[in-house]
Amino acid sequence: MAATHGNARSRQMPDPHFLIAGVPVPDWRLAAAYAIPIGAALLLGLLVHYVLRRYARRIAQKDSSRARVAHAVILPLAFALPLVFLGQALRAVPMPEEHLQTWLHFLRLAVFGCVTWLLVRIVGAVEASILRHNPMEVADNLHARRIQTQTRVLSRVVQGGIILLGAALALMTFPAVRQVGATLLASAGIAGLVAGIAARPVFGNLIAGLQIALAQPIRLDDVVIVEGEWGRIEEITSTYVVVRIWDERRMVVPLSWFIENPFQNWTRRTAQMLGTAFLWLDYRTPMDEVRAELERICKEDPRWDGRVCIAQVTETAEHVMQVRLLVSARDSGEAFDLRCAVRERMIDFLARHHPYALPRLRAQIDVAGEEPMRRRHDAGTEVPDSPRAEDGEMPIAPPPPPA
Repeated sequence: MAATHGNARSRQMPDPHFLIAGVPVPDWRLAAAYAIPIGAALLLGLLVHYVLRRYARRIAQKDSSRARVAHAVILPLAFALPLVFLGQALRAVPMPEEHLQTWLHFLRLAVFGCVTWLLVRIVGAVEASILRHNPMEVADNLHARRIQTQTRVLSRVVQGGIILLGAALALMTFPAVRQVGATLLASAGIAGLVAGIAARPVFGNLIAGLQIALAQPIRLDDVVIVEGEWGRIEEITSTYVVVRIWDERRMVVPLSWFIENPFQNWTRRTAQMLGTAFLWLDYRTPMDEVRAELERICKEDPRWDGRVCIAQVTETAEHVMQVRLLVSARDSGEAFDLRCAVRERMIDFLARHHPYALPRLRAQIDVAGEEPMRRRHDAGTEVPDSPRAEDGEMPIAPPPPPA
């Protein structure tokens, strides 16, 4: 107890002035007691900050994983180390205890922020290194898209957890917040229920993000049909997914939606696609020549991947038949363009070489006077046969009905 009182007395603020002939004069020894430790700490901190920043600029030009991780670590350290030096200097000055604890508390918060920043940058550097070694700008990027999706989602989740933990530790340094935490723990049942209901969307998206990262129902650059819209997965964050629609619109969908709702993924296992072009043609269409022409069109088009090239009659109607032209391509975009090209070139081929194969409207024109005779026939009156040119005689009209 005596030691405690002695420490408190040693931390009392001395009088910064003393009297000479009744005139207050500054105590330069007290000023030196403050200026020397704090000035030395600031100079050392600035020197360390300058050296680390120069080293960070030098290694930023190097293209290696170690250089990127080192660059991520150096910048937060350039701010954290001067704060540590300043905290040690404040402990060496004759400052009152309550003032010292206040300054040390703020420095501790700043160091917490730098450490959180450091860990977030390390995770980001590891993510960037993995993404750089698995580029998607290749022909067969299925493996790269899988790795990039897992890396991006897990990185966002880990960074969010680090920031949340850092903020929690910083808040726990305040006595009032610790008291609130103790109160919540004392009433854990009600507090847990309320917190669970309030945080359900947040934790739901967090768990959905982990499921997407591990099971991967979607990946970056996947072609999907969401709410009837065709698009590609452009971005996957820790809370939502951005789908780039074909007309350059963006659809923002919560992560949990992809876990709870069915959707189409056209590139789940492979990007290869089958495309169909339907034509309504006349029954006299020569199907052998259509098949030969379709094969020639596919072989001349670089978008065809050489797997499927089929022409089949899939439906018949009263006047025409439906012909399906089935082709394959490396991905959905090329499949769409190939379908359009096959449809256009096949119609051009039929119009030039087999115009009778294109559907046309057939109509029968009645001879003048045939319609009244048909009405009399329907009424029960016998209608004679039409005259023949070789007979050389006209038919005799029936006698009029009696009055």
